[in-house]
Amino acid sequence: MRELSQLYYFEKLLEEAHNDLVREGVTKGMHPIGSVCSLIPEPLLNLPGCFSVRLRAPRTGSIDIGTYYMSSLLCECCRAILERAVEGGYQFLDCIIAPDACSQMNRCVENIEHLKCIEKENFFVSYFDAPMKSDDAALRHYVRQMHTHVLAPLQEKLNINISDESLRKAVEQHNQICGLLQEISEYRKEENPRITGYEFAVLCTASYCCPKELLTERLTSVAEELRTRESDAKPAFRVKVVVAGSEIDDPGLIRLIEEAGARVVADRFCFGSFPERLPIALNDTEDVLTQICRHYLRMGKCPRYMNAEKVTERQDYVRQLVQQYHADGVIYQQMKFCDYWGYERAYASKNMREKFGVPALSIDRPYVAGNSGQLRTRFQAFVESLEIKKL
Repeated sequence: MRELSQLYYFEKLLEEAHNDLVREGVTKGMHPIGSVCSLIPEPLLNLPGCFSVRLRAPRTGSIDIGTYYMSSLLCECCRAILERAVEGGYQFLDCIIAPDACSQMNRCVENIEHLKCIEKENFFVSYFDAPMKSDDAALRHYVRQMHTHVLAPLQEKLNINISDESLRKAVEQHNQICGLLQEISEYRKEENPRITGYEFAVLCTASYCCPKELLTERLTSVAEELRTRESDAKPAFRVKVVVAGSEIDDPGLIRLIEEAGARVVADRFCFGSFPERLPIALNDTEDVLTQICRHYLRMGKCPRYMNAEKVTERQDYVRQLVQQYHADGVIYQQMKFCDYWGYERAYASKNMREKFGVPALSIDRPYVAGNSGQLRTRFQAFVESLEIKKL
């Protein structure tokens, strides 16, 4: 296939947190808000006058400083983000919003705050309590937390308008990005998809890391180009897979899987499109904040939700992705030392094989995994096993 004309531009955006679109947004007087979790509703951080930046540590090398302040037995992603903060990689942020969801990420953000890694005079950090269930009581709690610890500080400290009208504008902008990514994602259902998993991962990851209003034009251009793009006559892959699990903020891991002979056709992980890039439906009868929180509570697939219904729902959701995107198997991956996904990966991959009859590969991995020879071997072996099943 011919290369997407905008791919290099999007790849460059992912090379650093303080990328060109972030710089442009700051130049225009917008406030960059650091985010560390999918439990923080994005529209609340993308109100007129501000934009969200999901924290990543691209091109990570040593994480010795992060390990010194945390521990070698904690998540490498958290250590890498702290390392990048100590290096000064997030000096452009006006604040960080963090949930009391993952204790390891909380410790990372607390260290950033305690060490004064961001030297802006009015920089602040706000924490909120994220629910562990998805019932009506959890929704009421979620709404209170979002108003008290997210919207109120943005209004008080950054003079952000938090009215229902502003929230509706943010949701409209969010839905526009989601609609474009959904259109692009549909091509992955084709027998010989016209877009690779790596290309889609680059586009989707960028949507978490840049001002959405500045990204829309470029993403629209990609969608238009793909409408007439033709697949290669002979497929450049041997099997199709769904990738599920913990945070993947480096598309290099998806490229590694595809170099082993698989085509990644769906993504159920943090920084992926399912379900985070599904549009938010609003009505005219309820306040907008409650509707946004309900959407995130109901569609959320984070293993922090521990009620039995959510556990079953997460596995069914992955099985449905396998069916809808005509995948041959699932790769469950987990960042080393991730508490939530450590349990989820073991339980879900076992059920995927034994309950649903879907071949599943279960791995744990380091934060920087795009050039791992060990993982490459695991992926190649899994691809070969899927090919044998097709004989």
